[in-house]
Amino acid sequence: MELTVPTILVAFAGVFLICFMKGAFGGGFSIVGIPLLSVVMDPVTAGGLLAPLFVAMDLYGLRYFKRTTWSGPDLVLLLPGLMIGIGLGYLLFRFLDHRTVAIVMAATTLLFVGLWLARGAEVTARPRSTPKAISAGLASGITTMVAHSGGPPLAMYLLPLGLSKEVYAGTTSLFFTVGNATKALPWLLLAKPTADLAVLMAICLLAIPSGVTLGWRLQGILDQRQVYRACYGLLVLVALKLLWDGVSGFLV
Repeated sequence: MELTVPTILVAFAGVFLICFMKGAFGGGFSIVGIPLLSVVMDPVTAGGLLAPLFVAMDLYGLRYFKRTTWSGPDLVLLLPGLMIGIGLGYLLFRFLDHRTVAIVMAATTLLFVGLWLARGAEVTARPRSTPKAISAGLASGITTMVAHSGGPPLAMYLLPLGLSKEVYAGTTSLFFTVGNATKALPWLLLAKPTADLAVLMAICLLAIPSGVTLGWRLQGILDQRQVYRACYGLLVLVALKLLWDGVSGFLV
């Protein structure tokens, strides 16, 4: 990666978009900014750039997502699987076929959204399930390391619970605060940052306050149903991006 003006502008825009999504929905949709980053750098370099920036975003986001917005019973079930999943993802990174992982995750996500639409696209509250929570945390940990997409597994567990929009966003935010802090070092080991990448990280830090704040303001404007529909819509976009990555990878 060369530190050029286009690279700086594209990376800054991608980080701003990720921050905006974090402020609005608590995280989990960071993959929406990765297509922008992939224009100027390879996926591994993008992962190395984003790893420490995610931690900075999370720390800034805690000013909005306070303890009262965390669903403790769900986090207790989700976080152990997340930690184990990140460890497995790091160990399997060089052996797993990233294209297959992307396609399977995309198909699962689209099926989940399709079932929601078939039920009338309404927010319904279902009881939490320990096996589902552990599975979601584990899958999120693996996919966040392997395919930069830990959001869909978590969303597929949390959205059917019918949490308030504040608790949904806060729980998601804390979940990824722990996850991003855990995976920062493994990703830096994989990406092996250069001096140019360190400079780009410093520049992109400037996008965090405004991006997170604007996203938070959007969440305040939207009502419960709009937030949930936006989350399901974002899941479709993420799934289509993963599907494209996987299929196009086999065609190259």
